[in-house]
Amino acid sequence: MHDSISLMLEKYRCQNLDDYTNALKEIIQEIVLLGLWRAKFFDKAAFYGGTSLRILYGLNRFSEDLDFSLLEPDLTFDLQRYNKAVQKELEAFGFELEVISKQKIQTQIVSAFIKADTKIQFLTLNVPGPFLRFLPKGQKLKIKMEVDTNPPPKFKTEAKTLLQPIPFSINTYCLEDSLAGKIHAMLCRQWELRVKGRDWYDFVWFISRNVVVNLNHLEQRLIQSGHWEKNKRLTEEVLKRMIREKIESLDVEKAKHDVQIFLRDKDSIKIWSHAFFLGLVDKLTFMVNQH
Repeated sequence: MHDSISLMLEKYRCQNLDDYTNALKEIIQEIVLLGLWRAKFFDKAAFYGGTSLRILYGLNRFSEDLDFSLLEPDLTFDLQRYNKAVQKELEAFGFELEVISKQKIQTQIVSAFIKADTKIQFLTLNVPGPFLRFLPKGQKLKIKMEVDTNPPPKFKTEAKTLLQPIPFSINTYCLEDSLAGKIHAMLCRQWELRVKGRDWYDFVWFISRNVVVNLNHLEQRLIQSGHWEKNKRLTEEVLKRMIREKIESLDVEKAKHDVQIFLRDKDSIKIWSHAFFLGLVDKLTFMVNQH
C-alpha cells in the first residue's frame, strides 16, 4: 500500500466492513480531487454538495458523489479530458478503476462514473481477511461525478486546502451559497417514494453552524428550475413558509432510513420530528443587502 494511502486510512479507525467501505470511497474521492487539481479543473469549476461539506468542512456523514459547478455557463464543456487525469492519478496510488463518461442527453449536467471491483480495491488497502469474507461476491464500487454546465448566478467561491495525499487547493462554494443550494434541493428534489434524508441532515448541520442563506442565489436556482417567477422577489418570510410546507409533508421515518447508513452516530437523528424541523426554520438567517 502506498504510504500516503496508509496515512489516509489511519484516521478512519475502521472496525467493520462498512467502515472500510466508507473509507475506501472517501480516499478515492480525495485522490480524484487531486487529479482534477493537477489538470487545472478548478480554474473553471467549483466543488459543492454533500461530499464537499464532508471533505472540506467536516460534515459528520459520509457521502457518495462528487458534484461540481462551472464558474461560468458553458454548455460545450467536455469532462472527458479530465477523466483521463483522474484515472492516471488513481492508478498512481495503486487503484484499479475505470472512469467512464455518461452521454449527455438534453441536460445541462455532464457526468462520469468511477467504477471498480470492491474486493480488488480492498486488497490495495490491505483490508484484513476476516472482513473480506463478508464482502458480497462481485460487489462493485461506483462514484458519480457531475458537473453543472449552466450554473445559476450570484454565488461566490473560496479556496480550501487538503493536505493528503499531498497538499493541494480546491475551489469550492462559500457556505452561504451551499446552504442556498441545499434548500433548493429540499424544496424541489423529485424523489417520489424515496425521501433524501441526507438533505435534511445537512440542513441541520448548516443551522447548527449559524450559516446564513444567500437568498439571491437561491432565488436564481428556483427560477432556473421553474419553481419561481423571474420578476417576482423571493423574501425571507415567503421562503420560510415554503420550507414549513415541505416539512409538513415530509415522511420523517423515511428520511431517517435514507441517511442512517451514512452515519456512525445513529443517535444524532433520533430527535428528528416535524416539530424539530419546524423549530429550525425560525433559526434561519439571511445575507443583508439582497437586492
